[in-house]
Amino acid sequence: MGRLHDLYTEQGQSPWLDNLKRGWITSGELERWVDRGIRGITSNPTIFQRAIENEEAYDEQFQELINQGNSIEESYWELVSHDIARALDILRPVFDASDGLDGFVSVEVSPALAHDTAGTVAAARDLHERIASPNLYVKIPATPEGLPAIEQLISEGCNVNVTLLFSTTRYAEVIDAYLRGLERLADRGGDPSTVSSVASFFVSRVDTETDRRLEAVGTPDALELRGKAAIANAKLAYQLFLERFSGDRWARLAARGARVQRPLWASTSTKNPTYPDTIYVDELIGPDTVNTMPDHTLGAFEDHGTITRTLDRDVDAARDTMKQLAAVGVDFSDVTKVLEDEGVAAFAKSFDDALNALQQKADVLQP
Repeated sequence: MGRLHDLYTEQGQSPWLDNLKRGWITSGELERWVDRGIRGITSNPTIFQRAIENEEAYDEQFQELINQGNSIEESYWELVSHDIARALDILRPVFDASDGLDGFVSVEVSPALAHDTAGTVAAARDLHERIASPNLYVKIPATPEGLPAIEQLISEGCNVNVTLLFSTTRYAEVIDAYLRGLERLADRGGDPSTVSSVASFFVSRVDTETDRRLEAVGTPDALELRGKAAIANAKLAYQLFLERFSGDRWARLAARGARVQRPLWASTSTKNPTYPDTIYVDELIGPDTVNTMPDHTLGAFEDHGTITRTLDRDVDAARDTMKQLAAVGVDFSDVTKVLEDEGVAAFAKSFDDALNALQQKADVLQP
């Protein structure tokens, strides 16, 4: 069947596609990805910005929206919602066959709301109502202001993809928010088994920023650590996952049918061309996880990826790596803080760029 199918059937890791564009929906390409073994889709403002700017497939619907008097931002959300709804239909058989484990499609709230708890909750509710489907994930960034929004939405029975996670410290807070949300849902008589969530840990960006700092230090000990931080960080996050989704607190929720919040490895394309192109897939394979990959990384993994459980291998070495980073002068907590800030800013810029591109199209289309 191919490596993508094998990744799930042999190792319990779900491969997802980190890309979406209308041309794939209309051409049947998205169905072909599902046939090849894709079990979910993630999107973000950058993905939609590129699609809307570069594809003419959006123009007809956009002109209709403008002619109807919709604003640029209202039109953006209508275009996005249309793609997400079509993708949800395509992935629905995966959702049904897996009893709700996979088959999800993710859409992100406006990045302008990253530090606005109430605004995030309202926007996520709106997306769940606008795109009413059991296999929809709404993405919420793991900022300090995002944490209470995550808890609130889980308590209301909404599916949440927690995004822009970089540190195990913040990940522990995300798990707490998820557990509290489930407990609140159960306490008011809700059914925790109907709620799903993933926690999206960004990987390659960690190496990009850490390697930059290691090269600035420039000592042999520092340079030897290049390319090791991201995988070590993810392996320690998985250990935290195993620890927190066990014990009495979790057992009480599991008895009510609650699902674990699976770690999702995101940003898994290789940014440094000297690193293997499947390093952030091959080195992070383990059960109860997801790896969402852009299409070129999926293609590389299909061609020469390795189907071997690696995620809980050499955990002590991962801990040593983090200690060694501190020893050579890299403040990893600052690395993750910078990456969170940059991630929010990058998505906000992509969102603004998409709106600007639509405004330029509107200026041409309108008399």
